[in-house]
Amino acid sequence: MAKYLFVLSALCALLTNCATTQKIDTLKPEPDDATPLVYDNPASFIHLPISIKLKDIENQTNSVLNGLIYQDTDITDDNIEIKIWKLAPITIQNENAVSGEKIRTILPLKAIVKYRIGTKTLGVPLYNIQEFNLNGMVTLVSEVNLNNWKLNTKTKLKSLEWNQSPTMVLFGKNVPVTYLMDPAIQLFKSKIETAMDTAIENSMDFKPNVLAALEKICLPFQMDAAYESWFRVVPTEIYSTAAKLKQDTFSLQMGMKCTMETWIGQQPETKFDATKIVLKPVTKIPNQITATIVAVSTYLDASKIIRKNFAGQEFQSGSKKVQVQDVTLWHKNGKIVVALELTGSINGKIYLTGSPQYDNKSKEIYFGSLDYVLDTKNKLIRTANWLAQGYILNKIKASCRYSIESNLEEGKHTMQKYLQNYSPMAGVYVNGKMETLAFDTIQITKNAIIAFIKANGQVNITVDGLK
Repeated sequence: MAKYLFVLSALCALLTNCATTQKIDTLKPEPDDATPLVYDNPASFIHLPISIKLKDIENQTNSVLNGLIYQDTDITDDNIEIKIWKLAPITIQNENAVSGEKIRTILPLKAIVKYRIGTKTLGVPLYNIQEFNLNGMVTLVSEVNLNNWKLNTKTKLKSLEWNQSPTMVLFGKNVPVTYLMDPAIQLFKSKIETAMDTAIENSMDFKPNVLAALEKICLPFQMDAAYESWFRVVPTEIYSTAAKLKQDTFSLQMGMKCTMETWIGQQPETKFDATKIVLKPVTKIPNQITATIVAVSTYLDASKIIRKNFAGQEFQSGSKKVQVQDVTLWHKNGKIVVALELTGSINGKIYLTGSPQYDNKSKEIYFGSLDYVLDTKNKLIRTANWLAQGYILNKIKASCRYSIESNLEEGKHTMQKYLQNYSPMAGVYVNGKMETLAFDTIQITKNAIIAFIKANGQVNITVDGLK
C-alpha cells in the first residue's frame, strides 16, 4: 500500500510541476523595409589652399609664349609697326623673397620695329620709315593679384640688356644705333608689358583646375561597402583671399562652404554643379567642418550582444521565473522588434517593440519605450499575467541595450582615411582631423541600426601645382 501511495505522490508532484510550465504561442511581427531618413546638415568650411611653384607658372607661361609673341602690322594708327619674338624660354622669379609682392620675368627677345616719321604736305604723304633690329634680355617686374579666377599682373619693363648692339637698316645695311635705342624703347615697351600680362592671364586661369579638383572631391566616397555607407560633400560657395608670393611659391588661400553628409544605401548622385560655383573675395577663410560619421550595428551583431546581457539571468515573480535563451532583432513599422525565446515557467517566444535611443554618457543604444507587441501582451495577460506586469518588463529593458563605442571608433577610423592624404586626382590632397564627436540621430534600415554622429574638426584640400 505504501508503495502505491509513493507512486501516486510522485505522479501528483510531476503533474503539479508540469502544470507550472505553460506554453505560449504568439504571432511573429514579420520584418519589413525601412524608408531612409532625411535630415539637415549645418554648413561646413573646408580650407582650400592652392600652392603653385613659380616654376609651374614659368612652364605654363612658356607654353603660351612661343615664337612670335606680339605683332602690330598697322603702322598708320600710331606710326609704329612692331614684331616681337621670344628667343629662348623665359624665367620667372620672386622679385623680393621677403615681401613676396612682385615677380620678375626675364624674357630673351628679338624685335623688329618700324617707325614712321613724316607729314602730309598738300595731301601728299611724305614719310620716312626707319626699321630697328633688337636682340636682348628684357627684365619685367609684375604686381600680382587674383581677379575672376585668374592671376592678373601689372607688368612694367625694368631693364633691357643687349645681347647684340641694336641696329637700324640704312641703305640696305644694318647700322649700329645703340645710342638711339634707349629713347626708342619707350615706343614699344608697353607692347611687351601687355604681351606678358596677357600671357600670364591666359596661362594662370585657376578655374578649370579648381573646379576639376572640387568635382573629384565631391564625388560620393564609399566608407563601408558591407553596409553601403557613403560620404558626400555638397559645395555651395567658394571664397578666396588675395594672392601671395612667398619665396618660390605662389599661394592662394581659398575656402569652400559646403555640407558634409553620410548616406546609407545605393551610391548617391553627386550634387556638384560647376555652373553654380561663384568665387567670392574675402579677407579671412574660416576652417571648421561639421561632418557626419556613422556607427553601424547590424541586427545580428546587436542580437549577439544583447543575448550575452541575458546570460545567467532569471526574471522572477513569486514562484514564477523565466530565462532568456535567445534574442533576435529586426525592423517593423519604423521600430525595432525584440524577440525573446523564454524557458522556465513560460516556454516560447514573446515579442517586444520599441524605438532605439542613444545614451551619450555610456555610448549605448537602448530601447526606452520598449513594450510588448499587442498580440504578445494579450496572450500574456490571459496565460501569464505576472510576466506582463511592468516590474518584469523593466528588468528585461535593462538588459536590452548595447554599447556602440567600438562602432563609433570604426566610423571615426573610416572617416580618418578620407582625411589622411586622400588624393582623388593627381596634385590634389585631402588632409584633416576629427575633434569633438556628438550624437545626432538614429536611422533604422532593413538590416542595421545606424547612429549618426556629428564630428567637428578641420579639413584642408591642397591643390599642388597646375596640370
